[in-house]
Amino acid sequence: MRLSVMVFGLVCVCALVIGTATPLVQDDEDVRGAFLTTRPKDKPVSSGTTAKPSHRKPKPSGGTNNPGSGSSSSNPGSNHPDKQVDKKPNKPGPSSTPSTPVNARRLGLGVTLFMRDSNGLAVRVDPNHVFQKGDRVRVVLETNTDGYLYIFNTTDDGPATMIYPDAELDEAGNYLQAHVPFEIPSSVSTDERLRWFAFDQVAGAERLFFVFTREPLSGIPIDDDLIALCKESKCPVKPSTEVWEAVQKQMQEPLKTDKAQEFGDAQTASEKQATSRGIGLSKEDPPPSLVMMASSRRSTLVATLDLIHK
Repeated sequence: MRLSVMVFGLVCVCALVIGTATPLVQDDEDVRGAFLTTRPKDKPVSSGTTAKPSHRKPKPSGGTNNPGSGSSSSNPGSNHPDKQVDKKPNKPGPSSTPSTPVNARRLGLGVTLFMRDSNGLAVRVDPNHVFQKGDRVRVVLETNTDGYLYIFNTTDDGPATMIYPDAELDEAGNYLQAHVPFEIPSSVSTDERLRWFAFDQVAGAERLFFVFTREPLSGIPIDDDLIALCKESKCPVKPSTEVWEAVQKQMQEPLKTDKAQEFGDAQTASEKQATSRGIGLSKEDPPPSLVMMASSRRSTLVATLDLIHK
């Protein structure tokens, strides 16, 4: 089997089970509460525009880009007033241990898996659900602070391929704002075939790696650098040995998790608006089905999505 979604150049996808290379740590801490406390109390005021915010790297306050970090457009700003601004160090190399501000919150990632029901609605589904041929799913991600999202895919433990950022999506950017949901694939695609991951008849072992960082990964092109690289027919991008070893090492860091016990509810109108228009979620919106928090204030969080298809 080969994992694919048309928007990412993929073709068939399998069932999803969240995990990491080491057992996830569950303790008495209120993981879900710690994640949701940074959501604003009220829904941020919408500007009325239907355009999504830029996912390109924000420009430094001085208006100049960091050398070698990829071009960027103007700072997209924030869609929620309760955002904590982290002081960002210089871009680290993938194998380095960058300093993290002492007041920086621990990185958190929320994951909700939606499945298309018989009426075409997106309903929450347990990641442990066994999917069959013809099933269609979509993943919605939410972070608790601003940062950069990378998604890599492996098939049968083979070489890793980067599927996000993508030169044909979000202007090749991968910058996410805190609590502004990001969906894969996009529900607002003009082509119905591009709105869902689809399961075909071919079984296989797929794994998605979600890498969320405070600063861009060194050695991975984004923004205009990625667009230029793909114009040279050098896409899809495969991470260097150094980068991939750093990702594998970070996977050894335990995550604190909290998983919902009930599924089946349809995506709300408010959630749809947030994902399609880039509006931040508030405390009144449904929480993610699965919340993963880093156990320390490190600069990178790595989680995996195992894809099992029967």
